Amino acid sequence: MKRLFDILLSVLALLVLSPVFLLIWLCVRLTSSGSGIFTQVRVGKNNIDFSLYKFRTMYTRAHAGSAITIGSRDSRITPLGYVLRKYKLDELPQLINVLKGDMSFVGPRPEVRKYVDMYTAEHMHVLSVRPGITDYASLLFIDENEVLGRSADPEYEYIHNIMPEKLKLNLEYIQNQSFSGDIRLIFRTLFRIMGILK
Repeated sequence: MKRLFDILLSVLALLVLSPVFLLIWLCVRLTSSGSGIFTQVRVGKNNIDFSLYKFRTMYTRAHAGSAITIGSRDSRITPLGYVLRKYKLDELPQLINVLKGDMSFVGPRPEVRKYVDMYTAEHMHVLSVRPGITDYASLLFIDENEVLGRSADPEYEYIHNIMPEKLKLNLEYIQNQSFSGDIRLIFRTLFRIMGILK
């Protein structure tokens, strides 16, 4: 049921949002040099790498630096990129990942290999399900970039404080996941982005 829901909703969303996709893609291309779409290797179900799609929010070749971003202090992000990130619009191309089967609408957010290599044996259970566009950790750390931006050592803050809490929430989600719970989480995410819920 979950996979059928992912397919139907991603197709519908891609059709309805196609004008938005085109507008954002054009704006990205016109405001900075480089491709409108950015791909990054992430780790998916069964510890298999896949290409995750986003609208590009950084200057070309800026992604060669740190794997994390640090809010308003991160000079790699374009002015338009800040707006796209604030409203999570850069994540829209992941609807293609959902349609392809790389991701689901709800599931643990996929990490880069660098951080997955730090997982304990217990943490590896997070890779037993498809990663998702949203999860409980995404809601709790919706302002993660700003939190990291206030830290004297963002990399340490992420590895030792944020990532363990995310993994704890992800494992709890896997243990208690349900279709109705996924639907509620999707609506909570939309309302949070729109500022309706805190």
